[in-house]
Amino acid sequence: MTRMQSYVLFKGDIPSSGVSASIMDAELNSGSAIYLAKCLLGRVDTDPVVELYKSSPFLIQTLGIGARPFIGALVDGVWRSTTPEEVLAIVLVQLRAMAEAQLGYAVRTAVLTMPSSFSRFQQTRLERACAMAGLNVLRLMPEPTAVALLYAQEQQQSFNDNMGSGIEKNVLIFNAGAAFCDVAIAATAGGVSQIRALAGDSVGGYAMVQNLVNYVLKEYEPTLDEQILSRISVQLRPVAEGIMHALSTSANAVLECEIDGRKMSKNITRDEFEHVNADILKRYESLVLQCLQKAQMNVDNLDDVILVGGCSNIPAVRSLVLKACGGKQAYKGIDPLLAAVKGAAMEGAIASGITDPSGKLDLLTIQAMPHSLGFRISGDEFLPVLQKNGAIPARRDVLVTTSHDNQSEALIVVYEGESKKASENHLLGFFKVTGIPHAKKGIPLINICMDVDASDVLRVVVGVCMPDIEKPVVPLMEVRMPTIDDGHGWCAEAIQSKYGSLLDLNFLPPPKHSGTSA
Repeated sequence: MTRMQSYVLFKGDIPSSGVSASIMDAELNSGSAIYLAKCLLGRVDTDPVVELYKSSPFLIQTLGIGARPFIGALVDGVWRSTTPEEVLAIVLVQLRAMAEAQLGYAVRTAVLTMPSSFSRFQQTRLERACAMAGLNVLRLMPEPTAVALLYAQEQQQSFNDNMGSGIEKNVLIFNAGAAFCDVAIAATAGGVSQIRALAGDSVGGYAMVQNLVNYVLKEYEPTLDEQILSRISVQLRPVAEGIMHALSTSANAVLECEIDGRKMSKNITRDEFEHVNADILKRYESLVLQCLQKAQMNVDNLDDVILVGGCSNIPAVRSLVLKACGGKQAYKGIDPLLAAVKGAAMEGAIASGITDPSGKLDLLTIQAMPHSLGFRISGDEFLPVLQKNGAIPARRDVLVTTSHDNQSEALIVVYEGESKKASENHLLGFFKVTGIPHAKKGIPLINICMDVDASDVLRVVVGVCMPDIEKPVVPLMEVRMPTIDDGHGWCAEAIQSKYGSLLDLNFLPPPKHSGTSA
């Protein structure tokens, strides 16, 4: 299997993506190579994650207004504008060409894995990158879900080989890579894998290396100006990354390099590395504990713990995950670097209708909702309709009503997230319902249905009724989300500025059924 490095080198007229042989560090740090595209995908310039990656050698400029950041590569001394979608598309074109050369026929569809923390807006951006590469997206899978599918297949095969029956097994999957960390708990039996809980965070090995760079440069800060420190920081990253890898197998490592005529030499211990990254390790541990809690899973009921992704090789990471899981041993039946890829390949085969006489593809994955879905009601309150970690597909109706007398219009503003404040969640889109009959506030009944199908497509259906009138007084409206494109950060402010609370809605809780007494 050929591994690609996830960068695109802009040199001359035709950009090229990185295949297995790595380019020189000098070229990677020249500003001509762009990486971390998946991390920047669908993010706005007020996102803390964007701020973290501004230390990269390529250009990331922000205005702080909630719009997409400007990204540029240095080509012949001039910054060339690009987007994360374009960078990902170039990588996908190269991957597609490699696959077609090996298979001997054209590839038109693809199954892609993604971090479980990806918003629906980021998913649409990923689909756009695929379209730019000439690929149709067959499925988008959270990475731990793909690993769970592979695990279910292995368990099913083991039971078949031993002439046994598919007893249920609970597994915790911890996936930590360069920029993301995902945790999932799945229950598998008879080839069926059901995701019980998902948790994710946008933090990984890149942030760990940057923390190590900052630690090394601390002693130089008093004597060097900010511009020189920034340049040294970029050139020091590859060296610090090598130290991180070395500390996975050794208790200490010596950092030695010469940058801008300055010789640097420092012995770094594993304890020091863990100390400078203590906050990240705590975030990893919190994700594991959060996932166990949401799945209502006692560690004694866990059968296996799967560690995948490059950062799972870091001793402190392995230790904290296994300790949080009651001291269990890590599952050894899965390649930690290829697990998600193999799971995605299996999903592609299943979704394409490929069958296997041996039953290896008699598998089913029941995915979970990675984020709560709902809409804004009066006072910037977020009303969740479909809860995080609920099974997909899912559908639910809620009733709301007008908040003002004679209110003839209502604004349906859809968000995803876990905050009680709508403005602190991720805006997916909005649309206006018109033609509401004039009446006292609280009289019109507005039914809002949120539906997520088996392909994870979200649709919002709205109907307006009046008491004692069976038929809707306003034709049903159906809108597929998300509906917004660029600038989703400031879009919410624009909505508030234009409409204020004039088109707000109030929630109508379902009537309580009182019990009868004898």
